[in-house]
Amino acid sequence: MGRLAARIAVIAILAVTGAVAAFATIAPSSDVEMLLQRRSSVETLPIPMEALLPAPASYIREERFQRGDTLPVFLSRLGIADAYVAGLARMRALQAVRPGYHVTADVTPDGKPLSISFLSARDALVQIAPQGEGFGVTEERAALYTQVAMKSSVIESSLFAASDEAGIPDSVAMQLADIFGGDIDFHRDLRKGDQLTVVYELHHLAGRPVRAGRVLAAEFVSQRKAYRAVHFGNGYYTPDGGNLRKAFLRSPLEFSRVSSGFGMRRHPLARVWRAHEGIDYAAPTGTRVRAVGDAVVEFAGPKGGYGKVVILRHQGAYSTVYAHLSRIGVKRGMRIAQNDTIGFVGQTGWATGPHLHYEFRISGKARNPFSIAMPAALPVAAHDLPAFRAHAAPLIARLDLLANSNLALLE
Repeated sequence: MGRLAARIAVIAILAVTGAVAAFATIAPSSDVEMLLQRRSSVETLPIPMEALLPAPASYIREERFQRGDTLPVFLSRLGIADAYVAGLARMRALQAVRPGYHVTADVTPDGKPLSISFLSARDALVQIAPQGEGFGVTEERAALYTQVAMKSSVIESSLFAASDEAGIPDSVAMQLADIFGGDIDFHRDLRKGDQLTVVYELHHLAGRPVRAGRVLAAEFVSQRKAYRAVHFGNGYYTPDGGNLRKAFLRSPLEFSRVSSGFGMRRHPLARVWRAHEGIDYAAPTGTRVRAVGDAVVEFAGPKGGYGKVVILRHQGAYSTVYAHLSRIGVKRGMRIAQNDTIGFVGQTGWATGPHLHYEFRISGKARNPFSIAMPAALPVAAHDLPAFRAHAAPLIARLDLLANSNLALLE
């Protein structure tokens, strides 16, 4: 056995020194040949994975409910068997799921749901689990924690397209449109190459982002003019304390397009040229119509060619008109706030298609809302300026950081 070990050692040394080719002509001894035969007789037997890892009793699936999803299709995407889908889809708790919600399901290999959970709009953790012959629902306050997120994007076609490209939640994009709505008309002012930068809250649950919160600071560069906003108290202000909220919004619709502007036009029904003393916005029937400013409802009801109409009386000599509504959501004498819903787009009265006819009047005379300067709300009070500056400084620094990063990328 000692001679065998010595010969193996010699073979190993020759292999390392590169002399194994010369050695190949030497017939191996019977001992070495026996050892090689023993090694070659060893077989590799396949070991089933089940012997190493037993099959799991259930699988965790997580999906995001997207625009256009139906509840049955979404539940099937979570791996839930058809036998359970119909019953679950009828549950009121699951019918509260909206686009953007992240839903987690614990499902057995044959598709039986052991639990379904999601975070509701009220920040409650909703859990659905088998109970008796069906399913039960429990809710508990979710232990959320908040971090600050920063994103930027460039406009190529629309605000929402730019937001989606940068991973900015829809709720944040809606806030941006509202914050800058007094200075920028998102129907007509956007241009390719405009830039947006936003600092916002992002709420987390169990280490995973679940919902966006408030916009803390933002910048919008429209046609090379920069607008900045910082959240303070209950409003948004410029870095020097000016109020970004105007007494009137530029548009009564959040997103639409102007189908007929202010001035002379050929009337679509009368077929003659006459003055058009308002702005027409093309939008689907049922689109929300909002009050452009704080007001009292002066009139709400049918009014000849206007169809169903709402007239609002604002402070001073200002009033606004909203016509061709499908439904009216206010009554005469009601006090309403800026951005409150007053009705919904329709096609009542003399209208060739669903749209909103909007008029902005000063002392009873129609004026073009796109060409007049809108009065601003009150700025930060003098005694609050030191607190505002201390609060705004780190947020403005974040905007500067992102703005400089964007410039570096463009150069």
